[in-house]
Amino acid sequence: MADLRITPENNGVRYGLLTAAGMVLYFLVAGLLGLTGRVELSYLNVVILAVGICLAIARYRRYRHDRMPYLHGFGTGIITAIVASVAFGFFFLAYAVLNPGLVEQLRTTDLFGADLSITICFLAILLQGAMSGVIISLVAMQYFKSPDHMPMQGVE
Repeated sequence: MADLRITPENNGVRYGLLTAAGMVLYFLVAGLLGLTGRVELSYLNVVILAVGICLAIARYRRYRHDRMPYLHGFGTGIITAIVASVAFGFFFLAYAVLNPGLVEQLRTTDLFGADLSITICFLAILLQGAMSGVIISLVAMQYFKSPDHMPMQGVE
C-alpha cells in the first residue's frame, strides 16, 4: 500500500498504534512470566516508546527527502507517544477489568498507598508516556534534524 501523503499526524498515529502493540506484547509476555506486579519493569515500556518515536521520525524524514521541518519531527514524536500511551492505557484498563488481581498486586507494593485504582493506573500510564515522549522527541530531534538546522561551521 503506497502512502500518498504522509503528515506528522497520520504518521504519528500509525506509529503510535504500532508502538502500543509492542507495549501490549511486552506486557502480555511479562504477564505470562508473572512479572506484571513488578512496577520497575514497566519502565522498559519507555525503551519501546523511544524505538517507536525514532522510527516514526525517521520515516517522516525519509518521506521529506531529509528536509524535515524541526517542529514536524518533534510533533510526530509527541503524537506517537500520546497515541501509544492512550492505546496502552485502554488496554491496561481492559486487562485490569478482566484480571482484578493485577491491581491488588500493584497495591501490595504500596507505591501509591491504599488509594490505587484502575483510573490512577490509567492516568499514570498517560503521564509517564506523554512526559517521556516529549523528552525522547527532543533528544531524537537532535539526531534527526535537517542540515539547515545545524549551527554554522567556522563561526566563533
